[in-house]
Parts: sequence; structure tokens; C-alpha cells
Amino acid sequence: MPNPGTPSRTDYAAAVEGLADRVLGALRGTGDPAVVASQVDEAPDPKVALAAVRVLGPDVFAPALLAGVPFGPGDARAVAESLRIFPPAPDAAPEAAWRDWTTVRLLARYGGGSPDSTFTDTPEDTLGVREPAPPGGTGGTDSPASPGLSWRDLSLSMAQLSPLALPNVDGPVHETALSRLRDLSRGTARAMLRRDYPTAARLARWLACALHRGAHPDLDTAAVVRHLELHCGGGGRTALDTAVARGLLDRSQPQRPGGPTA
Repeated sequence: MPNPGTPSRTDYAAAVEGLADRVLGALRGTGDPAVVASQVDEAPDPKVALAAVRVLGPDVFAPALLAGVPFGPGDARAVAESLRIFPPAPDAAPEAAWRDWTTVRLLARYGGGSPDSTFTDTPEDTLGVREPAPPGGTGGTDSPASPGLSWRDLSLSMAQLSPLALPNVDGPVHETALSRLRDLSRGTARAMLRRDYPTAARLARWLACALHRGAHPDLDTAAVVRHLELHCGGGGRTALDTAVARGLLDRSQPQRPGGPTA
């Protein structure tokens, strides 16, 4: 019988959705800019709130990266504390390892370094998080960029890596997205046809990120994002993924209806 004082899966899920809503509000300029600090300070159980920070990972920096919202010292302390309380597992899946590594790099940029520093700069304090194996290298067939990975498996992996699809963030995972853009377009189309809007929104971030970098997806990304905005429902994380895709699109050259810009 579960302990009444022990947080349930429902508590953790609610904390993640609540934090996603806060990030979304800050991104839209309608909420408290001190997203992470406020989430932890106001939570009935700070540990549950810190777990939510770990789940969202790089996305807690989305308002800073997309809208220039200040990422304050309190936010940085809360992210660092989340990594201390819930340290990355040494045997974590590649997707989790890349999310953790990106979180640490962004924390170094906004928590101690200059927000204008390039993402390729090596932070002095990685909080014990090791850089993951490069995709297609020692990662083997489980690597997102593995040539043998089917478009369905690739789409599943890249959907899990969607928190990395942000402006001014770069690395091997982004190179994978650009090199297999047709497969990601195919995966997005499949998710839309299945009305799997959470997956579609995550993959749409990669398509919008590619547009932001000057590439041309095979799918009309603007139309996908418009459909998601109308039909994806009220889930905090899916709404956040859609808003990030919209933010990336707004920074990109417009697509013609029905296909990519020539």
C-alpha cells in the first residue's frame, strides 16, 4: 500500500505540466519570468518541483533563448539543485544523456557565463555530466544518426530529443536533424495523420529548427504548426512544444503554402 506522504506519479506529472505552463507563460510574456525559481519556491513539495525541472531540461531556457527573458540567479540555482538531487544516470539512454548535457551547457551559459557566449564553448563546470558519444560514432545502432536506423525509429528518438531544438543551440544531434530531414518530415506527417499531436509537435520543432537554419523540409511546417495550434489541446508540454516551433518559424524565412520555399 503506498505511503500517503509519498508523491505519486500523478503528482510528478502535474508538476511537469505546471512547469511547462509557466515556461509557456514566460515565453509569451504573460507569466512570471522567474520560471524555475518560482516553481520550486511555491511547490508543496520542492523535490517534486525539482524533478519536473529535470524532465523539461533544456526547455526551461526556452524563454531566454527565444524571447530574451532574463534567466536569473534563482533560476540557475534551482536548475543546479535539480541536477544535484537527481544526478544523471551513468547508464542513461542516449536521448537522456544529450538532454542532460545540453541542460548543463545552457546552465553554464546563463548561470555563470555570458548569455552571448557560443554554445560550442566548453563550460568550466559540467556538474559531473560527461559529454555523450557523438551520434553515429560509438553510439552504435542506437544512435539517432545511425544510417541503419529506420525513419520510424529515428522519429521516435528525435521526438525524445526535441528539447534540444532551440535557437543558438548546436551539436551533433542538430546535424542529424539536418541530414535526415526527409525522414523527420515523414515522421511528422505520420504523427499528424494518427492525431498523435504530442509527437507531431516535438518533431515540428526540428522542422522549424531546420528552417531557422536555412534548410527546407519536405513538409509545410507552417501549416503543421497552425494545425497544432488549433487542435493539439490544452496539455502544457504539447502547447510548449508548439509554441517553441512557432517561435522558431517566426525567426525563419516564410514557406509558401503547400511546400518549402524554393
